[in-house]
Amino acid sequence: MKNFMDMMKQAQQLQGKMQDMQTEMESLTCEGRAGAGMVTVTLNGKGEMKVVAIDPSMLKPEETEILEDLIITAHADAKLKVEEAMKEKMASLTGGLPIPPGFKLF
Repeated sequence: MKNFMDMMKQAQQLQGKMQDMQTEMESLTCEGRAGAGMVTVTLNGKGEMKVVAIDPSMLKPEETEILEDLIITAHADAKLKVEEAMKEKMASLTGGLPIPPGFKLF
């Protein structure tokens, strides 16, 4: 029974650490770039887009399609950086123990 109680205590501690990590990740920002930096997108740790910056030279009607593609590419780059940061935080929190995708600790 003592082992079970120890496991429950560890689970509660991990839950608290997870909540702290979530709060910390909300303040994280990651910037994605495309077109040699002509378009940048900044996401927070929750994946919400906070800033889009477009070089004025890209604001030509004949380049609308290119600009749309660059925004999508910059967003994907920023999203990948957010996901990588989350993986690093999770690995440090769980001591490298692999947690299945979608597994909720709280």
